[in-house]
Amino acid sequence: MKITWIGHSCFKIEENGFTVVFDPYEDDTVPGLNPVRERANLVLCTHEHSDHNYRAGVVIEKSGENPFVIHEMETYHDEAQGAKRGTNRIYILDDGKTKIAHLGDLGCELTSEQKEQLKNLDILFVPVGGFYTINGTQAAALVKELKPHLTIPMHFRNDEKGFGYQEISMLGEFLMNTDCKTTFENDSIELSTGAEQEIIVMMPANTKI
Repeated sequence: MKITWIGHSCFKIEENGFTVVFDPYEDDTVPGLNPVRERANLVLCTHEHSDHNYRAGVVIEKSGENPFVIHEMETYHDEAQGAKRGTNRIYILDDGKTKIAHLGDLGCELTSEQKEQLKNLDILFVPVGGFYTINGTQAAALVKELKPHLTIPMHFRNDEKGFGYQEISMLGEFLMNTDCKTTFENDSIELSTGAEQEIIVMMPANTKI
């Protein structure tokens, strides 16, 4: 399985000739990122905000059999039961070998039942920047509780590379509150399994710098 971080909350998953793109952002909505121009078999959008739902940026390929069973979990984009920013959908993908969850713009505390559905994850994509989503401290606490094999942070700002909204935080708060091994990678990784939990910090493929 190959994972590519396009940028912001947009990821591309490639498995056995089938490609899924999560949360493509509209042109010029996320500072420092080039437009999304991808090809995939399936596009999944966690909510209908322009920095997460630009389906026109992905050309749909008709070939390929979907290896994933997909579950959806309704949550909120804020701590006020959606009154500020609406709802948010968590996607859980499972091909029988690998279980993946993309939390979208999660902005609320998960229920115990929802957390139970997110146990035994191989890959967790989690927002960490705060303001629009849970912050780094909250994200770190969630990772400690869920114990995914690999955690990939998203939806944060990087001033050195010049991407992300100014109102959201950088990665430091999240990393300071985690006790997992942290590995820094480029824009793509090939999934491998290991004995310990790990945080993978990636660089966006679409960064302008």
